[in-house]
Amino acid sequence: MSLEELATASGISRATLSRLERGESSPTAALLGKLCAVYGMPMSRLIAEVEVQPVQLIRAADQSEWHDPDTGFVRRMISPPARGFKAELIEGRLPAGAVIDYPQPPVRGMEQHMWMLSGVLDFTVDAS
Repeated sequence: MSLEELATASGISRATLSRLERGESSPTAALLGKLCAVYGMPMSRLIAEVEVQPVQLIRAADQSEWHDPDTGFVRRMISPPARGFKAELIEGRLPAGAVIDYPQPPVRGMEQHMWMLSGVLDFTVDAS
């Protein structure tokens, strides 16, 4: 997919996509959500696409964390990010008052489960 096609499909500007591609800026959860929706894959699989040789086991100390610079959301990938893997298990920590809005799901019909350990969460599905 060309940069122009990706910009049109995702609603993300070409300039922003270029900065992300060159590693000059960090993507937000919302931007990654838009890219996941375009490619029709969960975030761990999108991230796996840039891995040279994904591992089968990731010990807790080696699990990568991603920080959303806009919301403070911290996402730790627990399941190995392998190509073709249709499920993902993550730990997410969201600061009080933070809001993440995904305009569309990464994969239509994807089954999701949440296990909340503490706090209060307003979670809206299909707000239309």
